[in-house]
Amino acid sequence: MTLPRYPVVIIPARMNATRLPGKPLADIHGEPMIVHCWRRAMSADIGPVIVACGDKRIADAVEQAGGRAVLTDPGHPSGTDRVHEALEIIDPTAHHDAVINLQGDLPTIETAAVLASFTPLLQSDVDVGTIVCRIEDEEECVDPNVVKAAISIKSGAHIGRALYFSRSLVPSGEGDHYRHIGIYAYRRTAISLFVRRPPGQLEIREGLEQLRALETGMRIDASLVNTVPLGVDTQADLDKARAIIGENTT
Repeated sequence: MTLPRYPVVIIPARMNATRLPGKPLADIHGEPMIVHCWRRAMSADIGPVIVACGDKRIADAVEQAGGRAVLTDPGHPSGTDRVHEALEIIDPTAHHDAVINLQGDLPTIETAAVLASFTPLLQSDVDVGTIVCRIEDEEECVDPNVVKAAISIKSGAHIGRALYFSRSLVPSGEGDHYRHIGIYAYRRTAISLFVRRPPGQLEIREGLEQLRALETGMRIDASLVNTVPLGVDTQADLDKARAIIGENTT
């Protein structure tokens, strides 16, 4: 078994985030947050890294730092749609056989987590790879903002099959519970199929687009990682990211 040979990392970014407008350009020690995300993705050394953005200001910031950006439709309903458009723009002949959709608000993401999202594609029948972390805080079990993943995973294994995702606690009963971390590695055929399908009833009810893949019949496997990357959604999150990056650069 081998991984797809020509993966590409695409980072979707938009300016109109509800809780922290303009966050891709938020300053973190002299550089925009999106540039920090781009640098982290580059350090994973999986393949080319492209920022897919709906605003020229983001593209300018990335290109000024030496990166590559692609302007996409600003009205996309999801990051996956933005990633797919960028993929079609940069690679119309389908040279890249896999794409990693890395969120643009993870400026402290560990490169190991990016690599872990890609590893499940070693299995030829896996359409989408992602990552999860064991839930240690009981408060997260009842927090609807923490997405839970029902994973079929053998004892001692590091990769398991994702059977469902929910904002509620699943499965019931004693045992480990897993927090889903929204980084995805799609086979090229899988992301093309995904964006052509309308949202299903489960996706609409839960507000989780990964359920569209499951409803479509795709297989999603998840790698188990040890830490949850800091997602920047609020000013408090941004302050934490600045503190973390500041500690690592002093």
